[in-house]
Amino acid sequence: MSSTGRISERIASIAESATLAVDAKAKALKAAGRPVIGFGAGEPDFPTPDYIVEAAVDAARQPRFHRYSPAGGLPELKKAIAAKTLRDSGYAVDPAQVLVTNGGKQAVYESFATLLDPGDEVLVPTPYWTTYPEAIRLAGGVPVEVFAGPEQGYLVSVEQLEAARTENTKVLLFVSPSNPTGAVYPAEQVAEIGRWAAEHGLWVITDEIYEHLTYDGVPFTSIATAAPELGDKVVVLNGVAKTYAMTGWRVGWMIAAPDVIKAATNLQSHLSSNVSNVSQMAALAAVSGPLTAVDDMKQAFDRRRRAMVAALNSIDGVECPMPEGAFYAYADVRGLLGREFPGKNGAVRPQTSAELAALILDTVEVAVVPGEAFGPSGYLRLSYALGDEDLATGMQRLQEFLGQAVR
Repeated sequence: MSSTGRISERIASIAESATLAVDAKAKALKAAGRPVIGFGAGEPDFPTPDYIVEAAVDAARQPRFHRYSPAGGLPELKKAIAAKTLRDSGYAVDPAQVLVTNGGKQAVYESFATLLDPGDEVLVPTPYWTTYPEAIRLAGGVPVEVFAGPEQGYLVSVEQLEAARTENTKVLLFVSPSNPTGAVYPAEQVAEIGRWAAEHGLWVITDEIYEHLTYDGVPFTSIATAAPELGDKVVVLNGVAKTYAMTGWRVGWMIAAPDVIKAATNLQSHLSSNVSNVSQMAALAAVSGPLTAVDDMKQAFDRRRRAMVAALNSIDGVECPMPEGAFYAYADVRGLLGREFPGKNGAVRPQTSAELAALILDTVEVAVVPGEAFGPSGYLRLSYALGDEDLATGMQRLQEFLGQAVR
């Protein structure tokens, strides 16, 4: 029970989203006139493409979109999502297998809520996006972390998954490209993991929201098509936020077997009802339109990716592999912990990445997310989805400050 009894134990136990907390603090400091550089939130700095905005404006003028619509999504959008999934993943689904949600987070929660009973275990490759374990716990499940460090490219192996599997394991969470590490699983490893899950009768929930953000010719591989052995025990999560710079429009979706979608739609009908019709029509324009906008953004992300990783690796005590996907660099800063840094009130020796991140924000006004938000301490996640000038300024501050560390 919570200390006052006013808040339920279930809700009181949920940790605040660390990435949003860092972003909020950075924005508050900026609003107060501080020259903060925010590497916290995974949010493209580009505006939503004009043709998508125009579709929304047009929809807003149509009285039929001023009314309730089906809780599971507009039929025309569900059809377009099914067509887009076949186009991009080679995965054929019926529109009846699609549920349109209020952003990707709602799809994440509803998937776990629909599949998990109390005590069911979910294998969570770690580092993980901060929301996954909280959504699993909220649904009554038990997250089981399977850690893969930089020495294995942040990619978990079948052997590690098998070692973590118990009789209570029901779901494998699979994310490629990864937030927070930017790691992308090669096709053969995706297939191997999918076959292993199928052999043991596990469900696979796969988050594919970064599917279009891979670099250096590295292909995206959907586990749904790489491992057909999974049959209908796979749930695909996706959305328009990252690909089309639409984080604020709040449109995501889940794709699953008809019985799973029917159950999740029942949940959504009580939880939130339909997603905003205007946002759904914007999403329809996005998923049925060309990918030229994301291709343009990718060129900028690629440039920033290289600049950020080079700057991080120039700092003594920092090691950062080159991410192959998404728009994050995941820096190993264990070599900096315990060193002496100049603080505002004298020398300090941060012992954790959380302490180091707080020191960086307080001293040089650069916001980064500590590894504790995604699993073990000792790492920092930095988003390179911000402008080139801010990125260069922020990296220069980090290089100068972290370069002062004394062993």
